Amino acid sequence: MQLVTPAGFRDVLSDEAAARERIAREVQGCFAARGYVPIETPTLEVMDVMRAGGRVPGSPFKFFDARGDLLAMRPDVTLQVARMCATRLAGQPGPFRFRYMQRVFREADGRMRAEAREMTQIGIECIGEAGAAADAEVVELFVEALELTGVRNCKLALATVGVLRSLLVACGAPEPWKEQVLEAYHRSNFVELDRLTGEYASKQGVPPVFASAIRALSRIRGGREAVDKVRELVAPLGCEDGLDVFAATYDLLVERGLAERLIVDFSVMSSFDYYTGIVFEAYAPSLGTPLGSGGRYDNMVGSYGTSRPAAGFAFFLEQAMAASSADSLRQPGAENPRPLRIAVPKGSLNADTIAALEAAGLDVTGLADPGRQLIIRNPGVEYVIVRPTDAPAFVASGAADCGICGKDSLLEAERDVVELVDLAFGACRFVVAEPAGAAEATDEHYRRLGSLRVATKYPRITQAHYAKTGTQVEIVKLHGNIELAPLTGMAERIVDITATGTTLRENNLTIVEDVLSSTARFFSNTCAFRTDPRIVELAKTLQCNVIASSSLQANEEQE
Repeated sequence: MQLVTPAGFRDVLSDEAAARERIAREVQGCFAARGYVPIETPTLEVMDVMRAGGRVPGSPFKFFDARGDLLAMRPDVTLQVARMCATRLAGQPGPFRFRYMQRVFREADGRMRAEAREMTQIGIECIGEAGAAADAEVVELFVEALELTGVRNCKLALATVGVLRSLLVACGAPEPWKEQVLEAYHRSNFVELDRLTGEYASKQGVPPVFASAIRALSRIRGGREAVDKVRELVAPLGCEDGLDVFAATYDLLVERGLAERLIVDFSVMSSFDYYTGIVFEAYAPSLGTPLGSGGRYDNMVGSYGTSRPAAGFAFFLEQAMAASSADSLRQPGAENPRPLRIAVPKGSLNADTIAALEAAGLDVTGLADPGRQLIIRNPGVEYVIVRPTDAPAFVASGAADCGICGKDSLLEAERDVVELVDLAFGACRFVVAEPAGAAEATDEHYRRLGSLRVATKYPRITQAHYAKTGTQVEIVKLHGNIELAPLTGMAERIVDITATGTTLRENNLTIVEDVLSSTARFFSNTCAFRTDPRIVELAKTLQCNVIASSSLQANEEQE
């Protein structure tokens, strides 16, 4: 028997526990001084009650109790506060100001990541007040709380969901297109947003002026001038919903000395079924994941009972302490404590990647022939040489600030990164293939057994494809020589990458379906993108180079 804790759970030793106790005392004291009173919510909630709030964060632990009710260990406190206000406090006028510090629990997602499954969530909820003053109060308290944890260099990206919502309503587009746009915003996927608002938008009947505005909105960032740019963009379209309150909130925060902390960034919008006004997310330059987030969610309390305006935030104590520890190692006044670190793929994408980085003005000395070196250090930049499939993990964790890999690697990894530029090289496509002449036998196999065996190196891409078609499959994961699976009876079909189809033909396999096309993408860590302007500039340069190359190629073909 091994004396270990469950994966994602740990003991907290005395020195850390003492630090947590001190932080808790100071942060809760700060909240109390502003009129926020403590609450405690139960560890367990009925799952259907949580779902009624419209959004269940994370992946909660679920189990049935002796009465047969499906219960969840709380993955978040805000939903519980909304439920409490609608039930225990029904009929009381308010407003209410609540503060809490409680453990939350989130199940692992099965991707073998070293993530905590028990965390300490600290937050506040302001129920019953609306307007700029209430929003500014919540944001200001967020900054104060993070500073009390020891985070000295945090940045807050702010936006309001009202503008995008208004644009989508006014444009008259079909609902599926709107949902795709919201998903692209939610995932900070600029490449997909460009596709949706390009020629595809006109095919969906979206007026070009609205498609252009929706695309441009995601690129607007900065200080107070960014708010003015948004107004200039959407005022002619009559889509300024929420912008006046947002501008007033920003001005109040500047008056309170927070200008250096704030970044207006309209790509930060997410969870549109949850937030109704201002949204914000906190980042520490030294940490690869956000510290916490918050915003206005006026509809949530109403989903349980009488509607009340509401706003709040929450952050994880463990994340804040990690950022504080990393901050202590930063050089005083250093905006960028180390060179820009880029994950560079080995293999077929390597040469084109180096060429793209060199064309963007970066020093690529030694990168083409690194020998056994895994990190190439040049002035202002470091290159981490990785397998393409590992690049998303390095970037998502903050081990690299940004990187390049194929779209297929991003899809398979399912990591939280910002997809910035389609670099238009390394083109390939994913296909479904089976032995020539086996179509009838495969159909009969599926008719009798109700499932197909599909061999692949890409189980998530494969599962997603067959989920769209409604076909039940058993996925056989292999690491190489996928073509052998149907030839030896291990599987009826394969899903694999092909460029020319030569290998498939040589093994008497025929393509029966296209899955997706893939090209190389430049992508970034979420926090690095919003705290390091070098990444934004590099993305702009790479995008301009792609457009110039495409135009040159088109001209040459015309000649």
